[in-house]
Amino acid sequence: MIGTLRRVRSVLFFVGFLFGFSFFLPYTVSASIQDETILHAVPDVPSRPDSMKNSGNEKFNAGEMIMEHVVDNHEWHIMAIGHLEVTVPLPVILLCEGKLYCFSSSRFHNETNSYQGFRLEQEGPQKGKIVSLKSRSISEPGPHVYDFSITKTVLAIFISSFLLILIFVSVAQAYRQHPKEAPRGLQSLLEPLILFIRDDIARSSIGEKKYEKFMPYLLTIFFFILFNNLFGLIPFFPGGANVTGNIAVTLVMAVFTFIITAISGNRHYWIDIINTPGVPWWLKFPVPLMPVVEIIGIITKPFVLMVRLFANITAGHIIVLGFVSLIFIFGQVNMALGMGVSVVSIAFMLFMNLLELLVAVIQAYVFTLLSALYFGLAVIEPEHH
Repeated sequence: MIGTLRRVRSVLFFVGFLFGFSFFLPYTVSASIQDETILHAVPDVPSRPDSMKNSGNEKFNAGEMIMEHVVDNHEWHIMAIGHLEVTVPLPVILLCEGKLYCFSSSRFHNETNSYQGFRLEQEGPQKGKIVSLKSRSISEPGPHVYDFSITKTVLAIFISSFLLILIFVSVAQAYRQHPKEAPRGLQSLLEPLILFIRDDIARSSIGEKKYEKFMPYLLTIFFFILFNNLFGLIPFFPGGANVTGNIAVTLVMAVFTFIITAISGNRHYWIDIINTPGVPWWLKFPVPLMPVVEIIGIITKPFVLMVRLFANITAGHIIVLGFVSLIFIFGQVNMALGMGVSVVSIAFMLFMNLLELLVAVIQAYVFTLLSALYFGLAVIEPEHH
């Protein structure tokens, strides 16, 4: 039980670090150049220029609807009632030409979708991104804009990190107050998962002697992925964000695995990469074919981690949204046909949601298991006979 409490504390430390780092980074940047920023207040425009896109005169665009729900955004769309769209505007934090600009994303709700010399692109390859209007020509774009905004994905990470901290703090307090009692409540739910990661993932993949120092990271990554996968299946605010379906998020987690593997690699690990045992010498000299292959393998391992999680979670969301789109597509042809298709679509949606519950757990397990296997390969010692 004491060991479980220590692992809970480790998870709390890493989740707290992740939450704190992501929260204070934009404001650390702003503190250094805040004196150079001048904000001009303008009245908000209550209506959005694109709120008439899905009016009765235009056909339903399934691709546009799906992409708007899957990709990141500078505001959190909650619902649409007729022409009224209910959204939560998020903070926009921009760094351009040495000046910091901070304002609400609702400032872009005007005819030009622009504010203070910046525009939120609505079409084209830069759709959804904020660009500068200080462009001389098409061939000479304006100054680069560094976007540190609190987007939908970032806000979802804040919420999930806060809830994870809250959950594990309560579990740690329960262990501290009742050290000799049987687990209750959240303890009984989390302790089997923690023991499963320790015994069936970390200990078996890394080894009895060296698995403990990797436990904080493995527990953090497992619960972070699992919680955000499950939270993304909730169809209403504050759920529904596609956090683990954002390739930037999966990239960061894969890079962490890569860095820990590289730092933890022992002498035997690096020698085997440069001079792979059991391989004919002519594959190593004069052309170092096998060392090149091994180095490429080091890079492709985190790449596989990144793409697998991103592709599986995003594909599940797209399939569910595709079934939703069928109702509106057939409904535009004939109302009765749309109602008939809705029965089939809802049935498949429920099936896909149940399947996504399974995928959410499997993907968290696979990412954690592969990370543990990479750590195990990096710290394994040669056998002496």
